[in-house]
Amino acid sequence: MLKVGLTGGIGAGKSEVSRLLVERGAVLVDADRIAREVVAPGTQGLAAVVEAFGEEVLAADGSLDRPKLGAIVFADPAKLAALNAIVHPLVGARSAELERAAAEAAEDTVVVHDVPLLAENGLAPLYDVVVVVDATPETQLDRLVRLRGMTEDDARARMAAQATREKRLEIADIVIDNDGALERLAPRVDEVWRELRRRARAA
Repeated sequence: MLKVGLTGGIGAGKSEVSRLLVERGAVLVDADRIAREVVAPGTQGLAAVVEAFGEEVLAADGSLDRPKLGAIVFADPAKLAALNAIVHPLVGARSAELERAAAEAAEDTVVVHDVPLLAENGLAPLYDVVVVVDATPETQLDRLVRLRGMTEDDARARMAAQATREKRLEIADIVIDNDGALERLAPRVDEVWRELRRRARAA
């Protein structure tokens, strides 16, 4: 099994690359999606979050009120650390479970971990290969404003909260340039997929 860490700045096109890799046969482990699953209604994760932050972080339907929780934790580093201490181990355990299942299915499986904050959290050593989806800040800004409807200030703030482009490129084993039109992306992903398959078989 080849363990791939996939990352990229907001608006660089990481989700599109992960979709294309799955189409080609990769098994995707999506950290963001798992982070939502582990605090879904009825989970131990949600119970732990409510115990730590109170009933006011629940929406009327009993699910987690993410904006409300976000407002609490992002204003207070200690509270953010407390939330991470609950959620991160659960995400890690679920990711490992999905990875084991993929490895049992076939030994040359390529497992792609979609990790938005891979550079920020120093997680590169956890993976056999780190793939970085790269775009210029100008392209990122344009996509966030034009395609996601963010204001320019909001988009710039979100970009500034992430690792720099240089920091991401420093940890990259493979870079996918996604600065151009979408139709140029698929052929590049094909090349990367062939390389990942080659490494998986060699491993």
